[in-house]
Amino acid sequence: MLNGIFVGLVVISILLAAVTGKMEQVTNAILQDSRTAVSLSIGLVGVMAFFLGLMKVAEDGGLLRVVARGISPVMSRLFPTVPPDHPAMSAMIMNIASNILGLGNAATPFGIKAMEELDTLNGEKGTATNAMVLFLAINTAGLAILPSGVVGIRAAAGSLDATGIFFPTWVASGTATLVAILAAMWLSRLPRYSATRPPDLPAERQPPAQEPVEESVGSSRWRRAATLIGGLAFVGLLVRHTVHAAREQPLHEWVRDVMSYWMLPAIVGSLVIFGWARGVRVYDSLVEGAKDGFNVALRIIPFLVAILVAIGMFRASGGIDLIVSTIGPVTALIGMPAEALPMAIMRPLSGSGALGVMTATMDAHGPDSLIGYMVSTYQGSTETTFYVLAVYFGAVRVTQTRHALPACLLADVAGILAGTFIVNLMYG
Repeated sequence: MLNGIFVGLVVISILLAAVTGKMEQVTNAILQDSRTAVSLSIGLVGVMAFFLGLMKVAEDGGLLRVVARGISPVMSRLFPTVPPDHPAMSAMIMNIASNILGLGNAATPFGIKAMEELDTLNGEKGTATNAMVLFLAINTAGLAILPSGVVGIRAAAGSLDATGIFFPTWVASGTATLVAILAAMWLSRLPRYSATRPPDLPAERQPPAQEPVEESVGSSRWRRAATLIGGLAFVGLLVRHTVHAAREQPLHEWVRDVMSYWMLPAIVGSLVIFGWARGVRVYDSLVEGAKDGFNVALRIIPFLVAILVAIGMFRASGGIDLIVSTIGPVTALIGMPAEALPMAIMRPLSGSGALGVMTATMDAHGPDSLIGYMVSTYQGSTETTFYVLAVYFGAVRVTQTRHALPACLLADVAGILAGTFIVNLMYG
């Protein structure tokens, strides 16, 4: 599927550029987006290394097994071929939780780790399993409770109701997630895709988690007491910050501040302290887990270059403008203004492009206009589908993606339509 998309985008872009006289822009896009893809991959190295290291700390301390057991009733129904105690289950949970909280930097390493673990259950390397497709469909649906990044951009644009997209985002991303699950399961049963399903391998015996350092009862109690004191101190400081901010900041700025600047350090600190309290050699464990970050980043470069260059060529050739002018009158009938349509089209294709379109649209129409609410909801409740597929499948060298792309695009469409409906209902 991705092969056909790539070839189609390249050919159409060249022909369209020849017609519109934009061959220079297409040439520049090829060179620029090639560099951008490599820069993105290299930029992931540090983040991936650090968070994969943190996952190793959590694994050695036994946290992932505890989390997996707690949510296994739901996850086991969604992923019946993945054993409840398999590392893939924990990594998927960490990825989904990071996305829900708006922690995109942490979500990508956890997602790549999940794909690597799912690949250990794959009987035909290079072909996506049903579990991989379902996981990516959920991922690209963009389920979000705290879209803190978009709230921050709205506040910076002068919005008087920056958090007004919370409820629309919940509705849109929740709808997209439900459609993603149903679409992935339904498509997997179609003859075209069921015939290409790879055989499932039995779960290999996983190496035991690092044994905690043997400690005296007194030492163990001291560590637990120190952990409790540290946690209470952090909560107390957060309360103090909240009280101080309440006198000087509006609610939406406080939410952005806490979600953007407090949440991630809190998670990092919690994982480190948890490992230390369980007797894990935290530094050694983190370094061991981080070693794979560089190799993964190198593996995804070819996949990312191919998809980003094709999308860049299509955008530079005027392809998106042509789509907008063609279907704009149709989308207007369902309550989507023509001014919001470029954002709906760009969001699955390019993260930076969508961000630029959203910012420009809010500058032109105002963040608290109907169009401003609409493009903000699109940004907060959907994901960059082609980027996610390129990165996650590239990490495990999957080239036969089966029904992944249609399932993810159906989720995108559902999220956009739900966002359009709820924003019109609330602000139209």
